[in-house]
Amino acid sequence: MSAILSAEDLNDFISPGVACIKPVETLPLQDPQKQDNAYEVTTEEKVTEQSHPPAQISLTDCLACSGCVTSAEAVLVSLQSHAEVLNTLDAHPVIEPSRLLRQYVDGATQTTDEGVGDLDEDGRLFVASVSPQVRASIAATYNVSEVEAGYMIDHLLGARDGLASGGRYGNSFTWIVDTNAMREATLVLGADEVLNSLGQPLPPLSPTSTQNPLTSSPPKPPILTSACPGWICYAEKTHPHILPHLSRLKSPQALTGTLLKTVLSQRLHIRPEQIWHVAIMPCFDKKLEASREELTDIYWRPSSSASIPASTRSPVRDTDCVITARELLMLADTRGISFPSLPRTPLDLTQRPPFPDPVLSSFLFPPSPRSTRAQDPSAGTSGGYLSHILSTQLALHPNATLTTTRGRNADVTDYTIHAADGTSLFRAGRYYGFRNIQNLVRRLRPPKQGRSRMPGARVPVKSELGGKGMEYAYVEVMACPGGCTNGGGQIKGSDVREDVSAKEWLGRVDEAYFSLSEAESEGEEHEGGGRVDGQEHSLPQRSEKAPAPPTIRTILTHWSTSTGIPLEKLAYTSYRSVESDVGKEDRSGAQERVVEIAGRIGGGW
Repeated sequence: MSAILSAEDLNDFISPGVACIKPVETLPLQDPQKQDNAYEVTTEEKVTEQSHPPAQISLTDCLACSGCVTSAEAVLVSLQSHAEVLNTLDAHPVIEPSRLLRQYVDGATQTTDEGVGDLDEDGRLFVASVSPQVRASIAATYNVSEVEAGYMIDHLLGARDGLASGGRYGNSFTWIVDTNAMREATLVLGADEVLNSLGQPLPPLSPTSTQNPLTSSPPKPPILTSACPGWICYAEKTHPHILPHLSRLKSPQALTGTLLKTVLSQRLHIRPEQIWHVAIMPCFDKKLEASREELTDIYWRPSSSASIPASTRSPVRDTDCVITARELLMLADTRGISFPSLPRTPLDLTQRPPFPDPVLSSFLFPPSPRSTRAQDPSAGTSGGYLSHILSTQLALHPNATLTTTRGRNADVTDYTIHAADGTSLFRAGRYYGFRNIQNLVRRLRPPKQGRSRMPGARVPVKSELGGKGMEYAYVEVMACPGGCTNGGGQIKGSDVREDVSAKEWLGRVDEAYFSLSEAESEGEEHEGGGRVDGQEHSLPQRSEKAPAPPTIRTILTHWSTSTGIPLEKLAYTSYRSVESDVGKEDRSGAQERVVEIAGRIGGGW
C-alpha cells in the first residue's frame, strides 16, 4: 500500500477509482408498485432518510496500489493496526506455557496434571516476529545500533515495563522471534528451487537422507521472487502470465507464522486460534499477505491431530496481525511508554519461558545477537535472495567468475557467472520499483497469435542491457525502489528531521541494516550480547559466509517430522489469477494512472 495511507483516511463517500477491481454495485430499481407518486407533493419531514450500509470490502478485494481511491485501503489498515494489537491484548487473558508444560521427554512435551481442561477457552498465547528492516528503521531514528534497536523492541513487547505495564490483564508477548531465522531457511530452499528448475542435482534435505523430496512442479525459469506482497498482488491482478514463474516459497513472515502456529499448537495442545501472532514489518502490503487464504491453517492442519479438535474447521491465519515500524511507535505512545527511554540491553531470560521444542529453540533464539550475520551491501536490503543463489551457483563452478553490470538505474542490476573460457553459465537480475518491474513484465508476456512463433510460446527474457546475453534464470523483484528498507511503513526522515532528504535518510537506514554493533568486551559475557551491568562486551558474530546448509536442512527436517506435516505444506504456497480490468485494454488510461501514482509516492504501493 501507499505510504500516504493511514487509518485516519477512512471515508466511505469516496468513489472508487478507475483501477478498482471491485466495481460499484448498482442499486436495483424499485418495485413500480411501491414507488411514490411522481406528481405527489410532499414536505421534507415526510421524506424517509435512506441509510446506506458501510463499505464491505475484504482484504483480498483490494488492489495494493494508490490507483484505488476508495476507502478500502484505509479500512484494511484499520483492520490491522496498533489499536487492534492493544484491543486484543486487553480482551483475552494470557495463556501461561508453564501451566501446560512439565518437562521435555526426548524432545517431546508432557502436559501438566491440570491439562487443557482447566485452560480458559478465551485465553491467548501472544507471540511476535520482527523484521531486520524494522530494527534498522528504529536504529536510524534513535541513533542506536540495529542490535540495540532489537532490544528496545523486545522490552516494549515482552518486558514488565513495556506493554505489560498497562491494560486490563497486563499482557505481553511470550516469545519474540527474529524473522532472520526463517529468512535463512528461505535462502536455502530458494537455492534448491533454482537448482530443481534448472535440472541441477539437489543436495539431500537432511544429512541422514539420500535425496531432496522437493522435486515436484518447480516454477518456470526465470524464477521470480515472491517475498514482496505488493509485487505478488500486482502480478495476480494484472499479469496472470507471470504466475508460473513465481517462486513457490513462503516469505519469512509467512514461514515464521506457520512455524509458530504448528509447533506451539501441537506441543502445548492448544488450538491454533488460541495463538495470536503479530508481525512487525516494513510495509503495509504485508497486511495483505497476512490475509491470504493460502496462508491459513487449513493448508497444513493434520486432519487426525489430537491437539486440534476435528470440529475446528474455520481457517485461522498464520499471521493474525501486521503492524509497521511507524505503528510500533504509535503502539508505545498509546500505552504511555517513551520508546527512546526503553532499555537497550537484552531481556532477562528468566522472564521468558523455554520454547517447547529444544531444537527449534536454539534455532529461533540463538545466543548470538539479533543480526545472525552481517549483511553484505551487495546483497541488497531485501533479504539477500539473489546473493545466496549466486553464491550457490559459484560453489558449483569453483573456477567461475561473477560479473555485475548496472542497468538503466540503481534499482536494476544484471549478474552473469562466466566459466574460465568466458562462457556464460548463469544469469540473474535484480529489479526494484514498479517502473522497472513494468519493463520486466512486458518482456515476459507471451507473443500474440498470428506471429511466427507458436501460440503461447514464451519470449526469452534476456538482460535489458542488450548484447548476446543468455536468458535470465532468476530475478529478485521488489516493489519498493531501494528495497525493503524503503517500505511504506518505515519511519520517514521527515518524521525525525525536516532538513533531511529522503535519499540521505534511506542511506542511514541502509547503514544500520548492514552493520552490527561494535561494542568492545569489558564485562561479563551475557547471552545475546550488549551492555551488561553498565559495561560493554564484544558481540559474537557469525561468519560472513552463508549459513551452513546442513544446519538449516536439519532444522527443516526436524520441523516436518516432529509435527507430522510434509515440508511441502509448511514452506510452500500457491497463487491465483484475480479477474480485473487493470492491465487489460483500457481506453481510460487506468493502468498508466496506477503506475504514475505509484511512482510518484516513491515508496512502493
